[in-house]
Amino acid sequence: MPAGIFIRLALVEARRGGLAWFATLCLLGGVALGGFVAQLAISESRLTQASIVAALLRLSAVFIIAAQVVSSVRREIDERRLELLLALPLARAAQYLGRLAGFVVLGLVLAACFSLPLALWAPLPGVLAWGASLACELALVAAAALFFAMTLTQLVPALGATAALYVLARTIGTIQQIAGGPLAEDSALHRLASGTVNAIALVLPALDRATRTEWLLYGAPQAQALGAALAGCLIYAALLAAAGLFDFQRRAL
Repeated sequence: MPAGIFIRLALVEARRGGLAWFATLCLLGGVALGGFVAQLAISESRLTQASIVAALLRLSAVFIIAAQVVSSVRREIDERRLELLLALPLARAAQYLGRLAGFVVLGLVLAACFSLPLALWAPLPGVLAWGASLACELALVAAAALFFAMTLTQLVPALGATAALYVLARTIGTIQQIAGGPLAEDSALHRLASGTVNAIALVLPALDRATRTEWLLYGAPQAQALGAALAGCLIYAALLAAAGLFDFQRRAL
């Protein structure tokens, strides 16, 4: 019951806050951009459209869910609503996980809506795989944003920390390839830097393997690769939820 209440509250707050209008604007902008790119591309216009629109929609969805989570939590804290909730005879775990469930459902709705336009340029199996991966990726972003919003004291640092985690997780694979490339010099300093990069990669989710544009261009991935990408996002989201719940349990009234 508490989870259902928090899910409904998250959806109602998002609707009243204008999130639906902003998401619609992003969708229309993506479709318009796809039409514009089709006029510019000399060859393989369909592939170019799908790749550009998919990248725009993915970034828009990540920004929307992160901004919604952080602003919602900070509003509760600033308006003292969180203190009122903590005073209720309701387990803190139910409050935190219910709130997270609401944001995850919101991310699921966004992923479904943002996947629909891609069916104009990509085969359905690839779109379904991309949409499922985006939903799991948004669940991870929601868990990270909720953790930072509850832990940090200001909106901008919480949003910045969420963005930094996402960008680093998205680019860490490329950074590893650069650090271990054949052009890298063989020195103690470089080995130290490469080891540091590899150590950081171990504690970050492999988002570079999730929600890949090539799934839209060349077909859905194999079930094993897709399952690994989805499981990686969900496991890291669960770890962030556990860390956030531990901190929330220690919060004083």
